[in-house]
Order: sequence, then structure tokens, then C-alpha cells
Amino acid sequence: MMQRILSAVTLLVLTLVPAAARAQSTLTIERIFASRDFTPERFGPARWLENGAAYTTVENDGKDIVRYATATGARSVLVSAPFQIDDYEWSPDGQRVLLFTNTKRVWRYNTRGDYWVLDRTSGKLTKLGGDAPESSLMFARFSPDGSRVGYVRANDIYVEDLASGRITALTTDGSETIINGTSDWVYEEELDLRNAWRWSPDGRSIAYWQFDASGVRDYLLVNTTDSLYPTIKRIPYPKAGTTNSAVRVGVVSADGGATRWMSIPGDPRNHYIAWMEWAATSRELAIQQLDRLQHTDLLLLADAGTGAVRTALTERDSAWVEVVDDLTWLKSGKEFLWLSERDGWRHAYVVARDGGTQRLVTKGDFDLESVQGVDERGGWLYYIASPTNATQRFLYRSRLDGSGKAERLTPADARGTHGYQISPDFRWAFHTMSTADTPPAVDLVSLPDHRSRRTFVDNAGVREAVAKLDLPPKRFVHVDAGDGVTLDGWMILPAGFDSTKSYPLLVYVYGEPASTTVRDSWGGSRDLWFHMLADSGYIVASFDNRGTPSLKGRAWRKVIYGAVGVLASREQSAAVRSLARMHSYVDSTRVGVWGWSGGGSMTLNLMFRSPELYKVGMSVASVPDQRLYDTIYQERYMGLPSTNADGYRRGSPINFAEGLRGKLLIVHGSGDDNVHFQGFERLTNRLVQLGKEFDMMVYPNRSHCICEGEGTTVHLYHLLTRYLTTNLRR
Repeated sequence: MMQRILSAVTLLVLTLVPAAARAQSTLTIERIFASRDFTPERFGPARWLENGAAYTTVENDGKDIVRYATATGARSVLVSAPFQIDDYEWSPDGQRVLLFTNTKRVWRYNTRGDYWVLDRTSGKLTKLGGDAPESSLMFARFSPDGSRVGYVRANDIYVEDLASGRITALTTDGSETIINGTSDWVYEEELDLRNAWRWSPDGRSIAYWQFDASGVRDYLLVNTTDSLYPTIKRIPYPKAGTTNSAVRVGVVSADGGATRWMSIPGDPRNHYIAWMEWAATSRELAIQQLDRLQHTDLLLLADAGTGAVRTALTERDSAWVEVVDDLTWLKSGKEFLWLSERDGWRHAYVVARDGGTQRLVTKGDFDLESVQGVDERGGWLYYIASPTNATQRFLYRSRLDGSGKAERLTPADARGTHGYQISPDFRWAFHTMSTADTPPAVDLVSLPDHRSRRTFVDNAGVREAVAKLDLPPKRFVHVDAGDGVTLDGWMILPAGFDSTKSYPLLVYVYGEPASTTVRDSWGGSRDLWFHMLADSGYIVASFDNRGTPSLKGRAWRKVIYGAVGVLASREQSAAVRSLARMHSYVDSTRVGVWGWSGGGSMTLNLMFRSPELYKVGMSVASVPDQRLYDTIYQERYMGLPSTNADGYRRGSPINFAEGLRGKLLIVHGSGDDNVHFQGFERLTNRLVQLGKEFDMMVYPNRSHCICEGEGTTVHLYHLLTRYLTTNLRR
């Protein structure tokens, strides 16, 4: 009787509350993924000018570039374009601006489009590329004197003179398999290499990567929906253990002529040219070369005139080495900044040009995450770290001479995740911060006092929309994984939580070396979906096992070498059991798990290896068999299939599918160029062969994000929600 009375009262209250007010305090999949209620406003793209005395940003729906005086905030419109500006670059003298627009997606990002140059003195707006097709130019950059622009088109490199309009082709052999100035699929995906050419400091030469992909097997994407007959898209994609592109580095005159190739040692198909820049002069290049197993990183200095190469530094690791993207030249090229895990932590070193003298800059048992800037005049290194809490990120600085202690610049009482874009004079920074419960905000801070001087984006509308939801906070926890290992985690408790009751648990998992899930930062739409599920009676949680890239030292990250998926699945299961022991309201008989990509693979591993614990699994875009994934990623963490066959077998969930007992949903996009549909089909065949019941969903022609096409994201999250609520009762 009491329950009926309460229900009647609830109904009366809902009747009296206006529908609009109820909608504002309610989460739905449509509201989360199809409305703009929770879409944060963004700042930029912003560029520092005049050594930090001013900056520019894009306003007016992306059509104006506006200058602000940093100290006073005085505003003036510098550029008004007749189109939306997606990105821009100032010439060194500030008299010209290069505008990037009409962009198109290439694999993950919009890296091709149209480029225009606006001459601020004459007001003339000129489109680059001559009669090039629409949206066909890539990676355009001003020469150091601002008189020319280089760019890539159809896998060749061009230079265009801005005064005469003359276009000079620096390479002419570009084709489907010969790639100049940009990268092949696997370099882009796994080494983050897209723009693969560099102006020399004097503007007389261009250095570039060339890829010969002729030995790489094609993966075929079949499109059966967009025309009367199927069409096929061929992607040169090297799977683990197969042939890579042959890669070399050359230098060519910016006026045209023959390329001089650098005499880099080793088989070009079994080494990687992972990084290349001019070595503080126009005479030498600095090149990082990885061996195929990625145990060794050679920093090579190459003579641009002769092609002769010498080794300046050798970095080795018995697991894998990390490419140093933060190499900065000091003392006019006599020294450089280098990152290494050689003492068990990711630290910064100042190294002599010949590699002889090496000085530790950041000292202590903590990891440097990323370099934010090197103030050589002031003698400081600025970087992101979080020595005591791996779920957060703060700004620190240390003396370049290695003296003294690390100094935290982010205020001591601040929490969450903080990012910075520091001015060239190191007096200012664009500062972005968020927490797990607070949408991002962007302000201007002065350094080193970190005083907020101006707010760019406060996202007040999003904050208000979130506040009206009255969401329970995301609770950060520590759980015992056994063997003296403690994992970071978080959980979201149900609305109206009652500690005397028990609730089903949904675990969000990733678990591989590419990413973490436990961060004190705004999680956007996915976290709001977690809150929606919690509102309906679930506990949602996540844990970072060893092998994820947490700021917990080299041993934490690399303990999984050669056995990706094995230790991680054991620790994930241990974390769930530990959480249930800690809190009686966690019902260990009703546990679900879901993840995407590597998290989809981990979902399969957990469902197959710990079927007594996980009752429901939702695996999206997974890699069921590690032999099907690409060379650079899979071999980095697993070695070669030919020499670690047992590791590949033990890490691949398809080999443990006989363990499935619970309800399993597998989801994939048939147009996934990254994690191929082939794995989904092989897993389907294996489950059928074993007589296992399971559910499956294919999204035709969708890529790894399963985001293309109207309604796709909403449909996917409805599917996941329905599957969870149908099979894991509240």
C-alpha cells in the first residue's frame, strides 16, 4: 500500500512540474548524443604573436581572425574571410596568413582541403594549387621568409611562389605506392606521422619522407550499399609479421632538382623512420630510427649535402622504446633535450650534440608526461606531470641545469586535468582545465604565478545544463589487484543510492597500452551515458590495469610486454572482486562489461576467461586475433608472431571463446579501415563452430568510430542500453 501511495505522489509531482523543466533535468540518449545541450564551446585555434605580446583566435563562426593584446585584451579584427577557417598560419613577418578551409577526412583526421593566402597589405586573397582539384592540398606551410608556400598534392611535393604564382614540382614520382611528403596508413595511425616534409631553416631546401608501399598487401573494404554493384577500396595495410613500406629520407632544393637520399643504415622495410627534423641548422637533419621490434631508437645526424649519417645517441629497452617527439635544440644546436625511461621513470635529459654528456633535468620518482616548453633564457623546462596522483595532470617546471626541486605551477589546491599553450616569452599561457564532474573551461593565466587574467570559455551553458541534472559525483577509488598491486578506478553510484541494497555493476574497460580510462577530466557524452545508466539503477565503474600508460613508471607500463591481454584481464577481474569485497552494495552476481577497440578485445577476454564473473558483455570494434592487427602497434608490444607465437595465442580472445557462458553482443563497422571486419567475421565463425549463443550488429561502411551516417551514434547507444537492461536486470 505504501508503495502505491508513493507512486501516486510521484505521479502528482511529475504532473505539476512543467515538461520543459523535467526535460532539462533528465538524460536521454537523444539529448546526450543528438542535441547540443552538453557540447562544450571551444577556444581557438589560437596562435601566439609578437613573442607573446599578442595572440589571435578565430571568431564569428570561424570567419574572422581576431588579434588581442595579451596584457590589456584590446581587440582588433585582422582577417575576415568569405569562408569558414578550419586552421591558419601566420607568415614570419605577420603580413600574410595561410588559411585552411573546405577540409576533407583522410583516415582519422581532416588533413586535405583548400589553402588560401591573404596578403594583409594589399588585401588580395589567393587560392593555392593552380588548377588542382577541390580539397586536394595537404600540409601547406610558409617558407621561413614567407615568400613561398610548400604543400603536398597527390603524393608529390610542390612549392608555390607567392609573388609570381609559379608552381614547382619537387617530386614527380608520386603514385598509389610511392608516397612523398605524407605517410602510409600505419605510420599515420601508430606513429602519428601525417605531415612528412620540413622546410630547412634557411628556406633553401626541403627534407621529406618517401614511402614505397609496393610490397605491402592490400586490405579490401567492400562497399555493398552505395551503388548498384559493390565497390572495393584498397588500403595497403601491413598486418603483424608482414611486409612494411620501405621508407627513406631525402633532401631536395626548394627550387627543384634531384633528391639527395640520406644513407640511413639497415633494411628500410624492417626499420622505421619515426621522427625527423632539421638539427638546428640547414646543414644537418636529426632522424630517429627504430628497429622493427622497437627495442632500439637511434638518434642519427645526417649531412644534408652528402647524405652521410652518424649516430648521436642510442636508446634501448628490453620491451619497447618511445619516440621522442619533444626533442628541442639548445645552445644554438650544441645540446638537445631528450626524454628517456632509462632509470625507471620518464625523465628529461640535456644531451650534448654528440651524445657524450648527458644531464638529468627532472629528478625524482615520477613521470614527465609531456614537454610544454623550454625557456632557455630563463633556464627552465616546463612540463606536465602528476607525481602523487596518476589520474590528474598539472604544470610543473624544473631547472635546465638539474638543480633544485620540481616546482608545481598549477595551484596546489587545484584538482583535475590541466593543459597549457605557453607563450614564447613564458609569461602567459592558454590554460584549459576540467574535472570528472566539471566541463572544461579556458582562461589566460600569467606565469609563473598562475593568476587567471581573462576567461575565454567558461561553458556556463553546459555547466548549467549539467547542474540541473543533479548528477552524483564520479568517485575515484583504489582497488587491490593482488600481488601487492593497487589499481586506480572510479565508480558512479545510482540515483537515490541506498547502501543497504545491492546493484548490478557495468565495467567500462580498455586495458591496453594505448590509453587509460581513469582520468579526473570531463568525459563528455560517454560519461553522461554512464550517468544515465546509473540513474536507472546501475553502478558504473572502470579500472586501469598494469600495462596502461599511467604515470606510474616504466615497470608499470611495460610489465605486459609479449603478453597483451593476459595480465590485464586477470587484473580487471581481480579489481571487480576487490570492489565487491569492499562494498556490499556491489552485486558480484550481476556484472557486465563493455569496451571499444582494445576495450572491445578486453571485453571478449573477460567474457571468455572469467565467465563465472561477467554475465553480460558488449564488445565494439574489437581485435579478436592479434595477428590481424598492424605491424607497428602489435609488434611494439608483442614482438613478431613468428618468434612469439604462444604470446599471440594467449593474448587473443578468439582462442578462449569456448569459455563463453554469458550474454555477448559484438558490434562492428564493415568499413573499419583500422580494426578490420575480418576479425569480427572470424570470431563469428568460431562462436558458431562452438555452438555458442551470441548477438551481433553490423553497421555497413562505418569506420572504427562507427559514427558516419545520420542517426548512427544514437542507434548504437540505444542498442547498447537495450542489451544491457534486457540481460543485466536492475
